[in-house]
Parts: sequence; C-alpha cells; structure tokens
Amino acid sequence: MHRVAAGDEDAMAELYDRFGALVFKVSRQLMPSRAEAEDAVQEVFVRLWRTADRYDPRRAKLVTWVMLITRRHLIDRIRRSSVRPDTSTLEGDPPRSTTDRTPEDKPQDAERNAELLSRIAELPELQKTVIERAYLQGFTLREISEQLDAPLGTVKSALSRGLNRLRERAKSDWAV
Repeated sequence: MHRVAAGDEDAMAELYDRFGALVFKVSRQLMPSRAEAEDAVQEVFVRLWRTADRYDPRRAKLVTWVMLITRRHLIDRIRRSSVRPDTSTLEGDPPRSTTDRTPEDKPQDAERNAELLSRIAELPELQKTVIERAYLQGFTLREISEQLDAPLGTVKSALSRGLNRLRERAKSDWAV
C-alpha cells in the first residue's frame, strides 16, 4: 500500500490482481446487476488508490482494510440509490440507468429481497441483529459491539455464523 500511495501503477495492478475477484464477488452479492457490481468494483479501487496513504498495517490486515473500504462504498451506493427517485416511470423520460436490468427484473429483485429478509429473520437473534445492522443499516462491527454491549469478537463470530447459515440455505435451495 505504501507503493500505491506513492503513485506506483504496478502496485495498484498487483492490488487489483490480489483482491479484484473478492471485491467483485461481494459487489455482485449486493448490487442488483452485474454492470452495477462492475462499476462498484472500479469505484472501490479508485477509492483505494486515493486513500492508500491512510492504510496502517499495525491496525488491520490488508484484506480487512480492502473489505472495509468495499463494504463502506457499497453501503453508500445502496443508500444513494434508495433515496434517488425512479425517473424511468415518468412518461417520456428514458431510464437513467444503462445497466442490463429490465422492468421484468424488478419483481424478481423484490421477490429475491423478500426471500433474503425472511431467511435473515429465521436466524438466531444475535446473528439476525448483527447482519441487519451491518448490512442493512450500515453500522461497523465496532459500533454494533458498542450498541449491543457485547465483545467485538462475539459480534464478528455472530456475523460469520449468520452469513454461513445464509449461504448454506441458499446452496440447498439452489440444489433443489
């Protein structure tokens, strides 16, 4: 990251090679379309380039820092899109987005989101609370730890176990 902060483009390429697939995977899980996920990945790496001088290896591993930047960026993107009016429904106005989504995708997205929320609701209380606050409300794990008056390690474990349960449930549903 020191090389990235110094403007070394080769170092930035190495950073992308190392973390690009992971950032895309997370982006694809949260963004409604592949095109929006790809845009998010590009924006994350621009943000990493601009903030490289803030990375402190004594405070976090590089993967942790990259994923923190990714998560914050995706939450910002989701929040911005949720407050922006949908102008594509106004008569005569073209859709603002040039992504690969079609109007037929919206019911599928709503159905997918409703199913995900119902799966989250089935989790044990702590796992459900941590996932909702981290991914839907945008709190950091440290903030959640303080809100719940629980050790940070407990919050991290609850998040990990909850996400694993959601993944396992999704895999079993896809196999059917």
